[in-house]
Amino acid sequence: MGKKRTRLIGDEEIEKKQKAQSKERAMRKKEGEETVEAPVTEKAPTEKTSTEEIPASKKKGKKGVGTKKKEAGKKYQHALKQVDKSKSYPLASAVELLKKMSYTSFNESVEVHINILETNQRGEVSLPHSTGRTITVKILDDALLDSIASGIIDFDVLIAHPSFMSKLGKYAKVLGPKGLMPNPKAGTINTEPEKAAEKFKKGVLHWKSESKFPIIHQTVAKFSLDTKAIVENIESFIESVGKKNIKELYIAGSMTPSVKITLE
Repeated sequence: MGKKRTRLIGDEEIEKKQKAQSKERAMRKKEGEETVEAPVTEKAPTEKTSTEEIPASKKKGKKGVGTKKKEAGKKYQHALKQVDKSKSYPLASAVELLKKMSYTSFNESVEVHINILETNQRGEVSLPHSTGRTITVKILDDALLDSIASGIIDFDVLIAHPSFMSKLGKYAKVLGPKGLMPNPKAGTINTEPEKAAEKFKKGVLHWKSESKFPIIHQTVAKFSLDTKAIVENIESFIESVGKKNIKELYIAGSMTPSVKITLE
């Protein structure tokens, strides 16, 4: 608390003197505040002093604001220019175009993408030239159950006799998401597992549409096959799905743009 000062009231001369003294103290106080400078603290070099210094990608705000959309590579852009998106192509011409557009150093897959009329469609087809991919098929036994329990899953197709399904049930959460859980509709639960395994090794392909959408995505060949073999694989797949069930059909490589196919 500051020093208290008394003021005499009633004596006009003394009041004038006290007022003058009060003004003088006020002036001295004001002059003192103006001459005292606050200490200057230098900011750390990592501190941002304005929004202009903050990269756009780091600014907070609405989703997508300040972020730059990633553009496709030059090779893909060059491939895209070779496709006329306003037209559909005969199957053989489309396959030749895929091969021409390929710019990768690995053996790409040929993929079929089909818009169909109804959801929940499935089937199987034996492709005349397989998919070009080696498929590992195993028949479930106690030794394989132990391997699965240890986290070793080294197969593409698992065939099971119905008697093993009670033992396999506890691994459904592991195998199911990978599409490896045996299923009678897929032919992987079979009373003759050896015969079923041979069929899968020969290239029998089980396909199905997406669960909630009338769309089928399926790999049907490798680029290493010649054009005639790829065309025959695709034709076999189309026959399995049924032309009457197909609205639109596209083919694409693993890294190429898609090409719309003429449905004759």
